[in-house]
Amino acid sequence: MLGAMDDWRPETFEQFWDVYVRAHSNATNRKLHFVGTSLAMGCVVGAVVLRRPSLLVLAPVVGYGCAWFGHFVFEKNKPASFDHPLWSLRADILMWSKIAQGTMDAEVARVTSDSSSANAQGRAEAATHPS
Repeated sequence: MLGAMDDWRPETFEQFWDVYVRAHSNATNRKLHFVGTSLAMGCVVGAVVLRRPSLLVLAPVVGYGCAWFGHFVFEKNKPASFDHPLWSLRADILMWSKIAQGTMDAEVARVTSDSSSANAQGRAEAATHPS
């Protein structure tokens, strides 16, 4: 799965989101993303409230550090932020929100089920219409 998004170019965020969700199917990876994003947001808020701009430097370090650790160690794939940084940031925030609301596991199930159904349908069509 490492580098699965390299050759694929999404045209919409919705297309990107489904691939992003599949790349975050490991629950430990998602938890690490949640922790990292929470810490990064805390750094940004702390920088403003405490008037310490140096905390802004820590935001990407803790955010990406946790996320990349999750990808390389648990998910065993390449983070989407390497190829699609802006959509990846948007998706990270959406995933954070869904985890906070308790709906991300269902989203993973929906997307992985959709892709399993599409793969099964493709195999069935190939079997009935051999080349």
